[in-house]
Amino acid sequence: MFVFFVAVAVIGVLIVFDSPAIDYRYVAGGAVLPLIEGTTGRPLVLHTLIGSVALLALVMAVTVGSRLVRRRLLGVPIGTFVFLAASGAWTRTELFWWPFAGLDGIAATPLPEFDRPLEILVLLELLGICAVVWLIRRFELTQPQNRRTLLSTGRLPREHLR
Repeated sequence: MFVFFVAVAVIGVLIVFDSPAIDYRYVAGGAVLPLIEGTTGRPLVLHTLIGSVALLALVMAVTVGSRLVRRRLLGVPIGTFVFLAASGAWTRTELFWWPFAGLDGIAATPLPEFDRPLEILVLLELLGICAVVWLIRRFELTQPQNRRTLLSTGRLPREHLR
């Protein structure tokens, strides 16, 4: 699952924040960043609440005095927070609340995003693809100017927001 997490993050942030200044490239990147831990076959720190909070604190600390850089980079931890919700990591107390719920919560179970029947995983990815198609149509990303704006600035066309 990849497209599912990108679509959920972009649409979720779009609905919650409703801001033309968000860089959706970083939101999408943050939403799939924890998938890197899939190379180990086990959930690690990015599947925990403290991982996303630490990432948020890191962005805030390294961007002091750089408002524009901060605004852009904040998309990464926002995306990881969305991942925690969309992946189901929050349903595993020992993992989500690690280390507060015990130190054996990480690397102890299969990845929550893939711990479902194959049919469900395929269905979720198909829903993600449908959501991306909706985004393309809704924000007219088939038009070169709108697509260029998204790719170069990470922003969706302002006139199509609400």
